[in-house]
Amino acid sequence: MGSSGFSWKLNDHPKLPKGKVIAMVVLDGWGEANPNQYNCIHVAETPVMDSLKNGAPEKWRLVKAHGKAVGLPTDDDMGNSEVGHNALGAGRIYAQGAKLVDLALESGKIYDDEGFKYIKESFETGTLHLIGLLSDGGVHSRLDQLQLLLKGASERGAKRIRVHALTDGRDVLDGTSVGFMETLENDLAKLREKGIDAQIASGGGRMYVTMDRYENDWDVVKRGWDAQVLGEAPHKFTNAVEAVKKLREEPKANDQYLPPFVIVDENGKSVGPILDGDAVVTFNFRADRMVMLAKALEYEDFDKFDRVRFPKIRYAGMLQYDGELKLPSHYLVSPPEIERTSGEYLVHNGVSTFACSETVKFGHVTFFWNGNRSGYFDPSKEEYVEIPSDSGITFNVKPKMKALEIAEKARDAILSGKFHQVRVNLPNSDMVGHTGDIEATVVACKAADDAVKMILDAIEQVGGIYVVTADHGNAEDMVKRNKKGEPLLDKNGNVQILTSHTLEPVPIAIGGPGLAPGVKFRQDLPGAGLANVAATVMNLHGYEAPSDYEPTLIEVVDN
Repeated sequence: MGSSGFSWKLNDHPKLPKGKVIAMVVLDGWGEANPNQYNCIHVAETPVMDSLKNGAPEKWRLVKAHGKAVGLPTDDDMGNSEVGHNALGAGRIYAQGAKLVDLALESGKIYDDEGFKYIKESFETGTLHLIGLLSDGGVHSRLDQLQLLLKGASERGAKRIRVHALTDGRDVLDGTSVGFMETLENDLAKLREKGIDAQIASGGGRMYVTMDRYENDWDVVKRGWDAQVLGEAPHKFTNAVEAVKKLREEPKANDQYLPPFVIVDENGKSVGPILDGDAVVTFNFRADRMVMLAKALEYEDFDKFDRVRFPKIRYAGMLQYDGELKLPSHYLVSPPEIERTSGEYLVHNGVSTFACSETVKFGHVTFFWNGNRSGYFDPSKEEYVEIPSDSGITFNVKPKMKALEIAEKARDAILSGKFHQVRVNLPNSDMVGHTGDIEATVVACKAADDAVKMILDAIEQVGGIYVVTADHGNAEDMVKRNKKGEPLLDKNGNVQILTSHTLEPVPIAIGGPGLAPGVKFRQDLPGAGLANVAATVMNLHGYEAPSDYEPTLIEVVDN
């Protein structure tokens, strides 16, 4: 970019001073919805967030955190933490995950790119294995993309196909696994009519089999490996639809936690272990719950569990799941090239930065914030601190998580005088909201509010500025609703709990003693989203944002 006269230097903001300490606080899974008993943020004691909302109206507003505002295909797509933090950090809207894959599948480009050509070399003599989440939730994967990939691969020489299907129940209703499995089975039956040996080979629930993240519990990945690669599992069935129906009959069974199963032939032999010479595609587009499996499939040198066999395969991800680790090294769809993120600009302009969260969201305030890039831009001006998350328990058991520890680190960084920006993610409302435990989620929301208080108190002490926002909704609505917005009931008359993210907007609040008089939110950007936050923060640091950034949310009115 140097040849085009590119410069990292930002123009000074005409009205805002440089050098203020800014606390950039992201509450994970904290949306704005009608107050009712299923809105855990409303039910919880959250005096700090309430005071921001009910304080100066020109310093609190809502922004969009889902759908097109964060680069997803439609406004029916709920936001998620990865695209949310990409938008917060990048200041522009990039086509994301699902949308990138949609474009590649629609145009057929996916079949001309390196990744597909690579796995295609196995079609002649080997089996094509497709591993991923069987769901139309649109968070990690989508059924229609799997269907298009099955069609495209079979039309391009795949003669033997095995699908290893993980059931969802987290981003979609519990129990929908049966219907998804039936749809897939029908599609494969049609391929068999055309002479292609296509069948389901294994399965299991996403939270118990394969889809762990952040190296929380390698046993989850091992259970998947045993079923998918070795063809071994405690439950054996001749038919996948029967498998899911049967396993769902167990007491307390749900789609997220179905045990691993393999499909066997009439001799009891598994129909689709992964062997030397085979091709494997993990078809999830979202990275976080595929990285661990990708390591097991790709790394020669691997010690997280005993793989027993390490087949020589051609493996590709739907996307590259980790840009820094270059993992996997082959992928079907190239990632959005996110360049010139706000973090990189600010560091180049002398803004020293501290970022902190606990393990489950640490990558969000660093890697995703910085445009899917690991590491520091300038180690002399940055410090990133990861606090280990609780492992071996579900987060509703200790809903306060590490909020206090994160807040203490942020407080110390603010008071140290070493940093101009102190950026944190408080994961409570999202991670506990995902468990569907309403009481625990209420505790979680209060813990996050307490953490915000500690950070804002420190900002008060140093005469700084705060920006408090969120990346998407979750805890503000914990119940499934019909088209009229009324809670849905199950067959026993109990409300159906919503464990997923939502389509709700999120708050953003600005303030602090360092905020110049006359700064207020503009009235002319009603449709603004998370991508507008980056320019806003740059302004508060005393700089104009680059011209191609989404416009700032603030204006400075002469008093």
